[in-house]
Amino acid sequence: MSNNTDNNMQETKPDIFDKIMHLPGLRVFEPLYKKYKEVLLYLFFGVLTTVVSIGSYAFFNVALGINELIANVISWVLAVLFAFFTNRIWVFAAPTKTVEEFMKQLVSFAGGRVLTLVIEEIILLVFITMLHFNSMLIKFIAQVVVIILNYVISKLLVFRKDKNKK
Repeated sequence: MSNNTDNNMQETKPDIFDKIMHLPGLRVFEPLYKKYKEVLLYLFFGVLTTVVSIGSYAFFNVALGINELIANVISWVLAVLFAFFTNRIWVFAAPTKTVEEFMKQLVSFAGGRVLTLVIEEIILLVFITMLHFNSMLIKFIAQVVVIILNYVISKLLVFRKDKNKK
């Protein structure tokens, strides 16, 4: 019963984005927002995660001259930490009750991101290192691929709703 009560409270308690959408002038978009909230928030935080990733990549690669593959790994760590907390809190609303549950969620999230990191590293290796395309252009294109793959992984594996729990 407590779990059901917690779920109902979580669903009815408005978050900051619900409150923003309820402001005058934005209320007209509220039905659309409510229908597509998860995807819209994922895209919003995906853009912010991309800013973290590309900004830190540019800092390490362009400003400091660090190799593109190493700069990408550093930017990946920063972006994954940012994405984990924003996805867990706002996008998928997936709180945990124990440290063990939290760590399992974090490890599965990071594990999914490792897969997309490998894909991104291959894209960077081929198009920047081997074919000498523009570093920032390829990084941006790779981020689009990564955002799509990360959503699928997060939705289906990391933050999935357990249909057996009530």
